[in-house]
Amino acid sequence: MRTSLLLLVLAGIAGCTGAGPGPSADGHDKNPPGGGKKPEAEAEPHLQNIRQLTFGGENAEAYWNWKGDELLLQARIGDAGCDRIYRLKVDDPNPKHVQVSSGKGATTCSYFLPGDQDVIYASTHLGGDACPPKPDMSQGYVWALYDSYDIFRSKADGSGIVRLTETPGYDAEGTVCTKDGSIVFTSVRDGDIDLYRMDADGKNVKRLTSEPGYDGGAFFNEDCTKIVWRASRPKDKALADYKNLLSQGLVRPTKLELYVANADGTDPVRVTALNTASFAPYFYPGSKRILFSSNHGDPKGREFDIWAINVDGTELERITASPGFDGFPIFSPDGKRLAFSSNRATPEGKNDTNVFVAEWKDAPPKVEVSAADRVATDVRYLADPAREGRGVGTKGLEASGEYIEKRFTSLGLEGAGTKGFRQSFAVPTSVKGDAKVEIDGKALEGTSPLSFSAKTPGLEADLVLAGYGVVSKTRDDYKGLDVKDKIVVVRRFVPEGGEFDDA
Repeated sequence: MRTSLLLLVLAGIAGCTGAGPGPSADGHDKNPPGGGKKPEAEAEPHLQNIRQLTFGGENAEAYWNWKGDELLLQARIGDAGCDRIYRLKVDDPNPKHVQVSSGKGATTCSYFLPGDQDVIYASTHLGGDACPPKPDMSQGYVWALYDSYDIFRSKADGSGIVRLTETPGYDAEGTVCTKDGSIVFTSVRDGDIDLYRMDADGKNVKRLTSEPGYDGGAFFNEDCTKIVWRASRPKDKALADYKNLLSQGLVRPTKLELYVANADGTDPVRVTALNTASFAPYFYPGSKRILFSSNHGDPKGREFDIWAINVDGTELERITASPGFDGFPIFSPDGKRLAFSSNRATPEGKNDTNVFVAEWKDAPPKVEVSAADRVATDVRYLADPAREGRGVGTKGLEASGEYIEKRFTSLGLEGAGTKGFRQSFAVPTSVKGDAKVEIDGKALEGTSPLSFSAKTPGLEADLVLAGYGVVSKTRDDYKGLDVKDKIVVVRRFVPEGGEFDDA
């Protein structure tokens, strides 16, 4: 993914609708909202001793080596027409860009392999030395999925380049597992934009996702048991638009959510529901929380910040507060430092994006309460064993009622009953001796109610499922069943349709 595109995820939309300044002809925003302004320290309590490593151009997706003293990044500096891959010495007083890629074609998405001797990145150089043409923005803001992108491996100095992917179409967005060097990446090889995993030598490719929509930008957690990525899940007209753009080698990236799954792609779970452009996720040490970049709070604008969220979707927290773009957060291998890209310190009128490194400080999260947080809080309280299953007559039920009343009140609701939110009604909890069965107002003799909650020492027998337990002219749920000396299990309510419509 190219930096200039990320900075303008929604700037293009703003330009099309006349809501704000759009991108220039070269795809760059000439007036990013950073303006050289820096936030107050108290606005970013997790970030200490922030240090700027690059000065000018577009620098992004800076990822640590495993030793924690270098960054591998993509940058467009000087008169370069597209991104190149570079290394930076983090602790050098005056870090210099050391070029890794050849300077031919466009490059993106670089990462160190374990041991720091080799790197991977995606490049279009086999499709030609020149930068690929910019996408046609007449269809709105889109990214180009250049079919000349393939993933390559080389020495850290750029020598010994080896092609890892050879299937037709876009192959890029690769990151690496620290345990075995395997690579998770994005490809269109099966007709959609999906995640795949391959060995460090390009062999044993396995598909990880298959839902319609864009799946990309995946990262492993520290023990490579999980992955986190960004994805779109378009429906109806949006899905038709997605497929149409995909057939042209394009994708519209304005609605992206985060997902977590096992490293083999099983058990995928949606983490965010922000309805914005969320991307560049990275696990916290311990894998319980995720850093990511999003324009949450400014979904139609260009204010991108770094956010954090638990893997269960709770405790959303804003990490950065600098005007403009903050993104691509990644922890150092020891978890003590954070590298990220930002417009902060960009002079007014410039369009630079630079790489910064900060010392990470654990601090109580300033949580933005989300719907997931509220629901989780309610479920935890109501399902707690202290509520006694909310059984009739228990203190747990009474406490649950009071809790729900308080929640209703906090939402601004008013009770419509004679006793506020409550309406009393009788709930029989035992068999009454004077109970009787009547037909047309006449009591039947010789009948007695059957208690379904009899206190017995227990009963053991095989279970037999008998549907709804109905025997009628048109239905016999017991037909063919041997229920003698068995416990019959039936569904509650009645079947749908036919003679039961009015039941």
